[in-house]
Amino acid sequence: MRTPPSRLAAGAALVSVLLWASAFVSIRSAGAAYSPGALALGRLLAGSLTLGVFCLVRREGPPPRSAWRGIAISGLLWFGFYMVVLNWGERQVDAGTAALVVNIGPILIALLSSRLLGDAMPPRLLTGMAVSFAGAVTVGVSMSGDGGSSVLGVALCVLAAMAYASGVVAQKPALRTASALQVTTFGCLVGAVACLPFAGQLVHDAAGAPLSATLNMVYLGVFPTALAFTTWAYALARTTASRMGATTYAVPALVVLMSWLFLGEVPGLLTLGGGALCLAGVAVSRSRPRRAPVLEPAPAPRA
Repeated sequence: MRTPPSRLAAGAALVSVLLWASAFVSIRSAGAAYSPGALALGRLLAGSLTLGVFCLVRREGPPPRSAWRGIAISGLLWFGFYMVVLNWGERQVDAGTAALVVNIGPILIALLSSRLLGDAMPPRLLTGMAVSFAGAVTVGVSMSGDGGSSVLGVALCVLAAMAYASGVVAQKPALRTASALQVTTFGCLVGAVACLPFAGQLVHDAAGAPLSATLNMVYLGVFPTALAFTTWAYALARTTASRMGATTYAVPALVVLMSWLFLGEVPGLLTLGGGALCLAGVAVSRSRPRRAPVLEPAPAPRA
């Protein structure tokens, strides 16, 4: 029995949010030894190498010319600028504040895609995003530390959210003529080239970094970058940018769960409640209204 495309897209989106949630755990280790730019470059180089191997195995050539504009914009903004700025921002603010500010991204995606791509904004999507954002605020408040947040750190996280949203919206048209693997591979390469000025810092940091930090950086490149961005592009090609953006609201809830399982950080009731709201909002935003039953016409009376 053949799996419906909608279920394949939903499964691909689930893989993306699971791996992106795991990235927050890995960044804690790698970010302690690598500077923001060096970590972004190392991650993108590992991702580009992995994606290049996939392209060779599948004999994927360069994308068509019509897709390059979207690939270049998403590569510069989402793969390059976003990763550097987010790494930098998380050094200035606590994790809760960073997660809260970056979670304006799905709202920006919905606004931009409605304006630029003509995406519909059904009530269920808007309601689900509102519920999920309330959950993200709850998680962010509950995870905030006592050290306060710098204005610079908050501004960097806002820039990261804007770059993420713009990159997603730019990527959508490219997927009309190029495959998910092509869009991801060449977007990652564009991001890596943009981060080459940090090559010297990467070499310097790698010389003194513990093995665990370097392995976490490689993990970030292979799984949350190469695999997760490809499954994201696959799902994005089969649904709207607004709906895909709302799906990422599951990430804060999954981060809470993974921190509990792998870092021993026991969440409080407020954090658990916020995570539940995030998941509930995603479920609402991705649900579809029930179709009204089609009534069979009554048989004509016999004479």
